[in-house]
Amino acid sequence: MDVSATWGRYEEDFEGYLRLEKGMAANSVAAYLRDVGHLAEFMKEHDVAPEDVKTDDLRQLLNLLCDMEIAATSQRRMISGWRTFFKMLVIEDVVKENPAELLDFPVRAKHLPDVLTDEEITEIQKTFDLSTYEGMRNYVIVEVLYGCGLRVSELVNLKLSNIYAEEQYLQIFGKGDKERWVPINPRALELLDTYIHHVRVHVPEKMGEEKYVFLNRRGRHLSRQMIFIFLQKAVDEAGIKKKISPHSLRHSFATELVENGADLRAVQEMLGHASISTTEIYTHITREALRNTIAAYHPHYAKR
Repeated sequence: MDVSATWGRYEEDFEGYLRLEKGMAANSVAAYLRDVGHLAEFMKEHDVAPEDVKTDDLRQLLNLLCDMEIAATSQRRMISGWRTFFKMLVIEDVVKENPAELLDFPVRAKHLPDVLTDEEITEIQKTFDLSTYEGMRNYVIVEVLYGCGLRVSELVNLKLSNIYAEEQYLQIFGKGDKERWVPINPRALELLDTYIHHVRVHVPEKMGEEKYVFLNRRGRHLSRQMIFIFLQKAVDEAGIKKKISPHSLRHSFATELVENGADLRAVQEMLGHASISTTEIYTHITREALRNTIAAYHPHYAKR
């Protein structure tokens, strides 16, 4: 069974169902299709056909969305879209029950992911098999995320033309398509060069995908979900018990800079924060780390 073709067929059916039977406006149809598209992408990565989706599969995807810091309001909208999609499959007698009906709508407080030490980054990178395409690519991805503090969305959309090797800068387009220039260290740049000229060249590029730096084996640029999945697997294999996401690498980058005395305005610029108050959270992390260090090692700390 071709899982991708099956998803594609039901996504087409879903569009017709929304337009003709539900009478939805074009923008609502587009939003529902986009949300079901995220669902389809995740399930295709796990080789799960629409008729085989279980509630636990959907919960796994929701957990991933939480790790990706997708807002609770967006998750609630997605669940509504999924419920409507599977309702159509029930009507068409493709499935007996709607697996999305048992999902709870999320209410989630914001929190920062755990910060990784430099040694833990190394342990994560050791899990990658550098003799394989994916292993080398993933090794470089971790190096660039940690070495440059990029958002995962910025990394998956990084283009070959955004690399200025001679100047040692990456041209990044962040939130609101705002441009910034991020320094890239010589080690990350060398690894990136090796990947592009000695590894990526062996992947047949799909039309329109030639410009992207990081591709999957099918020649398409990576999704954010794919980054989360391989990083979580590497974290587990490295035996790291922290709650880690690709965003943790960005936080680790910023924390290292602040702890080592970098100017907060410079860190703000590199991270692409619109407000310095967002960057200041790293000073709070550093203060908390100092307090914990004193608590652990000073004999009078616990005395009353």
